Amino acid sequence: MECPECDGPVTVEVGRGQPLSTSILDTLLDADEDEDLIILRDCWACGWDEERSVVIESIETTPGDTDAIERTELLNEIMREASKIDSTATLEDAFAELRRKRRLETGVANSSNNVDGG
Repeated sequence: MECPECDGPVTVEVGRGQPLSTSILDTLLDADEDEDLIILRDCWACGWDEERSVVIESIETTPGDTDAIERTELLNEIMREASKIDSTATLEDAFAELRRKRRLETGVANSSNNVDGG
C-alpha cells in the first residue's frame, strides 16, 4: 500500500503492541464476537498515520469438508517429507511408485466397473 500523502510505503499494524508481522486476516479469524480490532497504518516517509476500528458484530462458521481437510493435511505432510529428501533419484523413485499405485487403483476401479458385462 502507498501513502495517500506522499506515495511512500505504508506499514500496517493490527493493534498496538502486536508484532508488525501479525496479519489482518489472522487477527480477524481469531477474533471473538463483539471484539474491537484496531488497525494502524503509518507512513515512515512523511509521518502520515491512520487508525481504524473494526467491531466484530457476529461470527458465523460453517464446518469444512472433513475429507478435503484430511486430504490437504496428508498432502502437506507429504510435501514436508519430500522437501527433506536431498537425493533426486529417491524423489524420482517415490514419484514412480506413486504413479504405479495410481495406475493399479485406476485399473482395479475400471475392472470392477466392467463386472456387469460392460
